[in-house]
Amino acid sequence: MIRIEISLFLKNVPGELARLTDLFGQADINIDAITIQDASAYVQNLFEARGKSLKRLASSASYSSMRKDSADFALVRLLTGNPDAAVALLKEHDFLFDTKEVVAVDITNKPGEFAKIAKKFGEERININYVYGSVSDADGKCLFVFCPEDVAYAASFFE
Repeated sequence: MIRIEISLFLKNVPGELARLTDLFGQADINIDAITIQDASAYVQNLFEARGKSLKRLASSASYSSMRKDSADFALVRLLTGNPDAAVALLKEHDFLFDTKEVVAVDITNKPGEFAKIAKKFGEERININYVYGSVSDADGKCLFVFCPEDVAYAASFFE
């Protein structure tokens, strides 16, 4: 199913994640999935994209400086049970964020289930830009979030 992912930057210091999740908790907004990474990896991806593109997005010196500075921040991607309320809350508290559509799939926690989905994307020639997920007990379902290049087409596999 297509869901709205929220991406935001947090200062990479103790307590920031607690502040964010506490805001969501107080607003009764559940976090269904989350991934956090050092933002310098995100900037590195921009730099690599610059090398593949004919357009120059910024100078090498600019990217080096941004990469160094970005280690002070974490890139957080998350899905919530109520993205509209989450966006309003983030705006109210002056967070820097963006939203995009992704494909979220509940799969059975059994060997090979994830492989079936990855194989389908490959067969359909759809590149996956990134993926993150959850794990449950052996009898439960897992939620995996895919960011494919063609969200609508990829989502049609799971209808």
